[in-house]
Amino acid sequence: MKIYPLRLIPSNMDFDFMGIRKINYIISVALSILSLVWIGIFGFNFGIDFAGGISIEARISEKPDLAKMREVLTKLEIGEIILQNFGSDEDISIRIGNVQGETNFNEKVALIKESLGTEFNYKIDYRKVDFVGPQVGSQLIKSGIYALLLAFLAIMVYVWIRFEWQFGIGILIALTHDSILSLGFMSITGLDFNLSTVAALLTIIGFSVNDSVVIYDRIRENIRKYASHPIPDIINSSINETLSRTTLTVLTTLLANGALIIWGGEAIRSFSMLVFFGIAFGTYSSIFVSAPILTIFGLEKFK
Repeated sequence: MKIYPLRLIPSNMDFDFMGIRKINYIISVALSILSLVWIGIFGFNFGIDFAGGISIEARISEKPDLAKMREVLTKLEIGEIILQNFGSDEDISIRIGNVQGETNFNEKVALIKESLGTEFNYKIDYRKVDFVGPQVGSQLIKSGIYALLLAFLAIMVYVWIRFEWQFGIGILIALTHDSILSLGFMSITGLDFNLSTVAALLTIIGFSVNDSVVIYDRIRENIRKYASHPIPDIINSSINETLSRTTLTVLTTLLANGALIIWGGEAIRSFSMLVFFGIAFGTYSSIFVSAPILTIFGLEKFK
């Protein structure tokens, strides 16, 4: 019995991606400008990691009802509340944003302890209570920017060594496109911008590069195989040949990420939603931006 590979896209697909490349360039540029303008006007909704706040770690005598605890703390109206488990079911982390000054810090910590002690019969051992100041947040922002820049640099060097320099520029444009749109998504939706956002951006970059490299590999193979064919035709056929693989990869990834959005809880909501959006647009940029744009940089010289 012969087993055939799963294909969502027919193997003889012949869609003219190159024929619509200018329209895609306009769409990408327009979305990037919109994202930058929105960020410039409205900025980001920085979470506790960057804006500062209270961080409390505690151990509960039994498995706590986090939903009810979150409801109780939210009613106090003392700032943005992030409540989640870490390590085990009995260990919890409580973070409160928008706290300014040492006086407010002490008052709010006392109010939190009093409310939890009154509303619940748990024995609560407060193991760590910290105040995260704005200076720490500024340092974290710088560290996040450095991480993204180093990731860009490492990926560019890798692609530049493995392929020709045109491919390196194509990757850089695609990654810049994905990063700007992802940041614009964070600004427009008002999702918490925290350390998990940096992790999500690095995840998006890695996924986008993986997709682009697969298409680039096929382009390079076809350039050698069909040296007499025009470069636009080679790029077009290469995208079509890898389209089934690209579609399967992105759909399975989005399905897994969709489960995180639905059942992952509030703690990873910003991360999972940003990754979902970024992977979708990363796939778009791999197909409609990073490959077609190679024709602008004189790829014909390497035939």
